[in-house]
Amino acid sequence: MVRDDSLNTLTRDELIAEVMRLRALAPPPSVEQAPASLGYFDFIAPGAADSRLQERLELFRTILNTIEAAFAIVEVKFDEEDRPVDYRFLDANPAFARESGIDLKGKWVTEYAPDLEPFWFEIYGHVAKSGEPANFESYATTFDRWFDVRAVKVGRQDERQIAIFFNDVTERRTVAQERDRATAALQVLNDTLEKRVDERTQALMQAEEKLRQAHKMEAVGQLTGGLAHDFNNLLTGISGSLEMIQARLAQGRLAEVERYMDAAQGAARRAASLTHRLLAFSRRQTLDPRPTDVNVLMDGMTELIGRTVGPEIKLQTLCGQGLWPALVDAGQLENALLNLCINARDAMPEGGRITLETSNRGMDQDAAAALEMPPGEYLCLSVSDTGTGMSAEVMAKAFDPFFTTKPLGQGTGLGLSMIYGFAKQSGGQVRMQSELGLGTTISLYLPRYHGDLLQGEERNAAEAVTGSPGSEAILIVDDEPSVRMLLNDALAGLGYGLMEAADSLAAMQILRSGVKIDLLITDVGLPGGMNGRQLADAGRELRPGLRTLFITGYAVNAAIGHGHLPAGMRVLTKPFALEALVGQVREMLAG
Repeated sequence: MVRDDSLNTLTRDELIAEVMRLRALAPPPSVEQAPASLGYFDFIAPGAADSRLQERLELFRTILNTIEAAFAIVEVKFDEEDRPVDYRFLDANPAFARESGIDLKGKWVTEYAPDLEPFWFEIYGHVAKSGEPANFESYATTFDRWFDVRAVKVGRQDERQIAIFFNDVTERRTVAQERDRATAALQVLNDTLEKRVDERTQALMQAEEKLRQAHKMEAVGQLTGGLAHDFNNLLTGISGSLEMIQARLAQGRLAEVERYMDAAQGAARRAASLTHRLLAFSRRQTLDPRPTDVNVLMDGMTELIGRTVGPEIKLQTLCGQGLWPALVDAGQLENALLNLCINARDAMPEGGRITLETSNRGMDQDAAAALEMPPGEYLCLSVSDTGTGMSAEVMAKAFDPFFTTKPLGQGTGLGLSMIYGFAKQSGGQVRMQSELGLGTTISLYLPRYHGDLLQGEERNAAEAVTGSPGSEAILIVDDEPSVRMLLNDALAGLGYGLMEAADSLAAMQILRSGVKIDLLITDVGLPGGMNGRQLADAGRELRPGLRTLFITGYAVNAAIGHGHLPAGMRVLTKPFALEALVGQVREMLAG
């Protein structure tokens, strides 16, 4: 027998086409004439086919009987209105019974499944009538199985026959359904989990916010408590001294007045120092940043620091080579350095060593992020001691205002908070490293100044020039009457012409007039629609080059400006000594 192996690789449609071709070449008798034990291809009428056809038919029969897919030839039955109502299986391969679970060869389907879904009649009827193939998956309730079906029309139009291939895909569909159910359950779990996570996150955030608020209130309580304590002491000294002065004047005991005046002035100076430190902590102090060689500044402070910390403390300085200049308020940096050295001394009651060191530091993105500062070039000033060190709990509060580990009355707790605020306001950072028993290192990071350092030195020299009063005219602008009175009294006896304004609106009227004005002295915070800086800028539009002295107790950078003030502008921080005011006025008018 000749085998045609190409039949083994035929598709469903190609197998069906081959069935029809063989049937046409060797048509069997009708099913009614065939013995029930014989299938659709189980015999050929004698002489109906040659040996070649017989061989191919035998090969094809073998293939149909051995393939995994179920195959059947189906005749569809229609009623008087040409609606499909039943179908029977004219022939079926062995896989049919295995895939369907029952042998229906030669039987009408309604004999086995009288309640079969109409869907099957409709789709098979449509294929038989129209000749359009159908490919689908569907569930048969009677069989309790899912089937993957391919149906095509075969034979003559009047025979209403179709060929079908199908496979039982119940297991695959069950697995898919289980997977879908598992996926849905997982999705529900995910949604529930996400909800629980969101709820937990919200709860944690609320708890964190409550804790932050509690810490904030604790800090505010500590701050206000410290302020109240210190200012009550200072106010007691001031008000008590004023009362005693009043009493001694009434008694005619003038010799004792100076004693109480000194006490009142001393308390006032301490109050000014306290507000200065608070403004430094809150980064609102008035700074006068200038190009500064920190190595020179540190060398100049060595003798003072040495006398302050005492002979039991060894002082070592390590000046970085090629140190970059910094744009910083030199006076405030000196104050910060002295405070750090005093703290280091207090941490070494039995003596030790303080090391002052400067260096250049280039900060990339990662290094700057670790220090919570912008990337760039900085110079670093470090103060290290060999003292008692600090615990992590103490370090966490070290920069808080009024926090101190010193005994009551031996420290205000504002030194480190002032240094922190000064560093941040200068565009830098301050960081602390400490370990109990091994000492502490506090490092100030200040932005590098890109420019000629000599310009700052030349400017300092030029500003040292003093002059004598003449016939210059001064406009004083402040909303506090007592301040205007003091300024007037301090400057009136020096021969200056003086004008006053209580707000920016009245000051602008004077500036728009034709009167002579050589110097504008103005507070920064003013009523009338403009602050002091805006008033000065407007005045310069009207009077180019108008010299301005800002007096302020609360300098906002937006008003004063970042970095250098323009030429001809200076700042004097309240409270100030009247001598300092007179000196500034003389210098500015002499320039």
